[in-house]
Amino acid sequence: MLIDSHCHLIYEGLVDRQGEALAAARARGIGGFLNISTRQREWADVVAVAHREPDVWASVGIHPHEADGHADLGAAVLRAATDDTRVVGIGETGLDYYYDHSDRAVQQDLFRMHIGVARETGLPVIIHTRDAEADTLRILQDEMGKGAFPALIHCFTASADFGRGVLDLGLTISISGIVTFKNAKDLQAFVATIPAERLLVETDAPFLAPIPHRGKKCEPAFVADTAAFVAQLRGETLDTLAASTTDNFFRLFSKAERPSP
Repeated sequence: MLIDSHCHLIYEGLVDRQGEALAAARARGIGGFLNISTRQREWADVVAVAHREPDVWASVGIHPHEADGHADLGAAVLRAATDDTRVVGIGETGLDYYYDHSDRAVQQDLFRMHIGVARETGLPVIIHTRDAEADTLRILQDEMGKGAFPALIHCFTASADFGRGVLDLGLTISISGIVTFKNAKDLQAFVATIPAERLLVETDAPFLAPIPHRGKKCEPAFVADTAAFVAQLRGETLDTLAASTTDNFFRLFSKAERPSP
């Protein structure tokens, strides 16, 4: 069994064919899906999918692109949203200096707020970082010094130095279809070195379709292609990688109940 640890089932390209996309993924051995939110107005819809589908879980959070529109959200609102039985993670949150859609100081404040709620609830914080390695690592180190919290770098594409830094802090790293791209040689080299117990796989569907699906809308079934590529990189069988990444998912997202065999 594989888990798609990060997908957006209510986004264009999937929202109008959720049932079909989930059935196609299940047919390829995908046994669980984490449906990610990026802004407050999505939370109800993301959680509703998780209540309807027993193998889908939900996250609640604010993407850094949306930070300016949620500057006054407040930790209490986010914390209350985590009470839902199907909410197993917080995010995605983090820093994005590539697009700079939101003020960097606001991004940083919201990132720290999400971390505080993760520390309080024990739910893992799901982190997006792009062109912001130094500040992301600085904030993680600072916040970890205030008290440990579970966390995941999703769709990892950063440098090996950043990767080693977050691993040293105890974080988990999730790999998307980007690893299959021909120009991802540095990422491929780093993925081969990630400790087996700290690795997840994801699609970020409907974005970032892996080879051999480039040019298509990505969907959760394609995590099987990414997993097969990662297993080959690491010199493992797909069954070995599937078992370890599934175990890692349920260890990190401990509120999610593992489906019965």
